[in-house]
Amino acid sequence: MSVRKSWYIARARRRFAMTRECSLLLPRVCAALADPRQPGSDDTCLEKLLDWFRSLTEFDPTVKLVQDNPCLTELITSVLALPEPSPSILSFTLRLAGILAASETRFQHLQQEKLLVRLFGRDGPLSSAVWEDASVRSGWVEGVHSMMHHQPALHFLCNGGGIDVIFALQGDPSLFVASAASRLLVHMLILSVESETTKPLGTKDCDWPACAQMIIKHIEDSLQSSSASHVEQSLKLLTSLFGSCRSTWTEVLWLGIAKQIESFLTEETVQAQHMLANLLLNMAWSPVFCDTEGSFWALVTSALEHLTPVQAGPLAVGILRLYKCPQDVRIQALTVLLQPMDCILRAASQPLEYAGLLDESVSDPATVESLLSSKSSCASLLCQTLAHLDELLSLVYLPVDLPYTSLLRSLMTILQFCNGFLSPASPLGSMISRILINCFRVQRSALDVLAALSERKGCDTLIGSLFDVLLAYLESPNTGPTVLKKTFQATSKWLVRLHELSCSNSQWQQTEKILEDVFLVLQKRLCSPCWEVRDSSLEFLTVLIKCLRDQDEFRQSLLSSEVPRLTENLLDDPESYVRASAVTAVGHLAFITYFAPESPVVGNQYNKENTVAKLQEILSTDPEGFPRRAVISIFTKWLRQGCTGQLEDTERFVSRVIQTVEHDLDWEVRLGGLELVEVFCSQTICQLGLPKCSYAPVSSAVTSSIHQNESLQIFCQAKLFSFLFRSLCDCDKPVGQRACDILLGLRGSFYPIRTLKDSQGTEDSPAGHSIAWLQRTLRQGSLAQNFPTDGGNGVDFEDSEIMMLALGTIDLEELHDELNKSSDHVEKSPQSLLQDILATVGTIEENEVDCY
Repeated sequence: MSVRKSWYIARARRRFAMTRECSLLLPRVCAALADPRQPGSDDTCLEKLLDWFRSLTEFDPTVKLVQDNPCLTELITSVLALPEPSPSILSFTLRLAGILAASETRFQHLQQEKLLVRLFGRDGPLSSAVWEDASVRSGWVEGVHSMMHHQPALHFLCNGGGIDVIFALQGDPSLFVASAASRLLVHMLILSVESETTKPLGTKDCDWPACAQMIIKHIEDSLQSSSASHVEQSLKLLTSLFGSCRSTWTEVLWLGIAKQIESFLTEETVQAQHMLANLLLNMAWSPVFCDTEGSFWALVTSALEHLTPVQAGPLAVGILRLYKCPQDVRIQALTVLLQPMDCILRAASQPLEYAGLLDESVSDPATVESLLSSKSSCASLLCQTLAHLDELLSLVYLPVDLPYTSLLRSLMTILQFCNGFLSPASPLGSMISRILINCFRVQRSALDVLAALSERKGCDTLIGSLFDVLLAYLESPNTGPTVLKKTFQATSKWLVRLHELSCSNSQWQQTEKILEDVFLVLQKRLCSPCWEVRDSSLEFLTVLIKCLRDQDEFRQSLLSSEVPRLTENLLDDPESYVRASAVTAVGHLAFITYFAPESPVVGNQYNKENTVAKLQEILSTDPEGFPRRAVISIFTKWLRQGCTGQLEDTERFVSRVIQTVEHDLDWEVRLGGLELVEVFCSQTICQLGLPKCSYAPVSSAVTSSIHQNESLQIFCQAKLFSFLFRSLCDCDKPVGQRACDILLGLRGSFYPIRTLKDSQGTEDSPAGHSIAWLQRTLRQGSLAQNFPTDGGNGVDFEDSEIMMLALGTIDLEELHDELNKSSDHVEKSPQSLLQDILATVGTIEENEVDCY
């Protein structure tokens, strides 16, 4: 063991060692838990108590914890002696015993006391009426899992018949217990093989350790069982095993069961096909199988061919995500995935007008056609396929080339089926179009994939037809709010793509026509009686401005429409979400209408002042928090972009804003105000040439002093320090933390060489008295009463000398540490937890219950 690792373990042992206070409280807690007359303790407290014992035992495998605290074994003995123990206390005791038995030395100690066999053996809770309670069965499984870290525990369970109990619990009516039992078997199999074998394993039974033999025989017997539930249990176990273990012995195990698994694909009597996709995928991700040629990939190919399209879809998309995969398997997976989309294209026009997606099918096309022509399965199959395509398109690197043009045509066809704008001639197409009419699930999924395709090359030839489909959706009164939102998202992405194409091929007329049509539709949507539609419309406009505001054609089309006026009208919308979105949209519009170098708007200055005044009115008077948060966010964005004028204008602007914000009841608005202050401080310091960090060089002491005084004066005049110091005592911790970070940054600028003042030496001066008082007040944090902002107690926050002194003397690091402590750092301590348990069961007279 390395020196560093030894030091780490020793440090952890000291950190998690039991304190004297806890050791005094623990016997009373154990006695109270074992007392049936006491009311049951809170389950949350018991969980936390178990977490504490895990931390105590994790870095100390010795028997010292049990020997120094005999109350732990006494608790187990007392609970076992109860004729009818509480299920929650018995479950707790089982889990506690498992945690204690996780080390071999403590396991042997508990064995000598005959406690483990009484808890986990056949004569324990297994044979009592309380076993009917799922929490007891769960506690038993978790206890066994916790102790399963060494061979003695493995032998204890296998030799005592406990493994048969786990086999039975795989089929437990509680899904939680059944799942835990399956995970335990996987853990035991891995532990048995990797701790008890010294040479490579063969396929013969005698090569496997005894416990592993029992589990493998159980798996093989279950796979050959006529019971569907037993087959499913083994498949779940194997899926978990191959997903968590990458050792070479898993291939040896697989060779013994491969033929049985393969038979599930062809035997119609066994309904296990739906579970094979996850099993094969977990194997495909394992280097043990993905590097092998032949049998495994042949099984994957067979699965893609024999599974239904719904079952094969997840397997196909998983294979397409793999980097290591035979090319023929990858092509087959892509064919399976695209088969429903190909069927849509072929159903839309017969004879086929365009090239299909596929040259040939992996499975019978009639199966897909049957699913798509059924009302119960059509939408589900398409949604699954579209979700898988969206997943693939989200990858940075796609290991396979998709036929983007045909795929886009298929998506457009689906969308036209859904809104009734396409009347196919084929019987299949007519059936599908009737099923899909107004199917918003399929519409949303198709629009997601459509948006993702905007970033792929090869769809340019269809862009005109694509916008015809999108505009039809934007205009249609049958387009619901959620589908409209998705349509807006897809349209914004394709408008950006359209602009890129226009730049390369000079097709400005097509772009201008599409923009004109889009803004005409947007005008109508901004006046919709449905607030969700108005909200989505404003979000769409904001996205467009962000992406295209620098393009002349976009600006001209936007400003020649009624959209800007309608957007400003929505600042008074009755719905707060809409007002918030309107604020954001107006804020971004300002980059075009007011802040552009050559703004085309008539009456620019007048309109700008009106807009700023309106937003400030919303900030100070809007009854809802969302619009106010939007205003402070926009003001900060303007400030970052340098849109607030000269330094003097910016100072007045910031001062007005923070005087409004500091009394806002919404902590996110106050936090937004601090972000505004931070940006203003950074910009001012940059403009005046002050160093921005403690290690920046100071070129001239005189120049630095002048700039220092000037920036301090600006900050004081803007009433920044009053806001910052008041925020340190804010009742919402994120506000105080942000204010402290800003003050620490300012101190780093004004004291670049860390020439901090000694607070002891300044207390004799009047300013020193006020600073000392301020320090005491700040230490009270959110408990501080009547925090002064007007010079009370001699603290003048607009006096630059006093603020310079405050930055240099107040212990901001101490405040920073206090603010960053967890709010429940005291209540989460083990001592507090033990006191809470005692208080809950009524053995503490004082009311000392901590709040969680």
